Amino acid sequence: MKESGNGSALAARRCYSPGEIHFHAPGLKHYETAEFVQRNRREFVAISLTGASCALRCEHCQGRMLESMYSVPGNGGLYDLCQRLAANGTHGVLVSGGSDRRGRVPHAAFAADLRRVKERLGFKILVHTGLVDRPMAEALAAARVDGAMIDVIGSDETIRRVYHLDASVRDFERSLALLEEYGIPSLPHIVMGLHYGAFRGEDAALEIVAAHRVTGLVLVTLVPLAGTPMQHIPPPETATLTRFVEKARGRLPDKPLLLGCARPSGEAKAALDRAAIDVGLNGIAFPAERTVAYARSKGLKPVFHEACCGLGWLLGNGG
Repeated sequence: MKESGNGSALAARRCYSPGEIHFHAPGLKHYETAEFVQRNRREFVAISLTGASCALRCEHCQGRMLESMYSVPGNGGLYDLCQRLAANGTHGVLVSGGSDRRGRVPHAAFAADLRRVKERLGFKILVHTGLVDRPMAEALAAARVDGAMIDVIGSDETIRRVYHLDASVRDFERSLALLEEYGIPSLPHIVMGLHYGAFRGEDAALEIVAAHRVTGLVLVTLVPLAGTPMQHIPPPETATLTRFVEKARGRLPDKPLLLGCARPSGEAKAALDRAAIDVGLNGIAFPAERTVAYARSKGLKPVFHEACCGLGWLLGNGG
């Protein structure tokens, strides 16, 4: 295998997955290429606790990302929904939702149901949190969730302008610290180009992640969504993304590093996937066509999963 400019990057991948790279296709959307086809789209699905409602109406999303998730019915509950999903082949869920004005997703109100789902249905449960306060951390720990995902933002201006949130970078760092304090495995995300396609605060976010006992790091990219104020904003150039991916690999040599679901489409996606393989990333969600073949050409063994890219790492069994 050809080494990149940072030889320690590839060494890090070998440390966690010797000779392997992990590819993921959770049931968040239909996915099929010549190299990887979903067999059971209901294996691992996403649930929104708030439907498509979100008080923040962030510039890049405006609740659009919630629309494709299963919604907790108003006349039932989270446990009832998961029972129906289990009957149709579901074994794990990502529980997300819209934020309130303080940036919190209402997981605490569903803590009892989360624990019932875990204990009675045997589901693997990941939560995608907003900001975490102490009562939220206590509730998640009591629910015994398998892990928490949280977007870490390193720019106060981005938090205000893009998230419409009256908070600071310190609030995101405190959220990670609380997850750590309560023993909840965390897999933070950094959205590259979140500030209207520009890099602003990504380096600071990376330093925050590096300062805490996290399971790993997921990198995603701003993807312009129709009907949002950013619908015409181009994502960052591939070369800019690649530089940050390589920087993250070098900064976190002892942690799994993953490319998450949100990435540009077409050749830009394929180029970023190849670069991620070259610099030693451990996993890629929804890989572009021919990405698997490229990994094989580098001497790597592909391992396929129909679940979120972070699930195996959060459970401690890799990939």
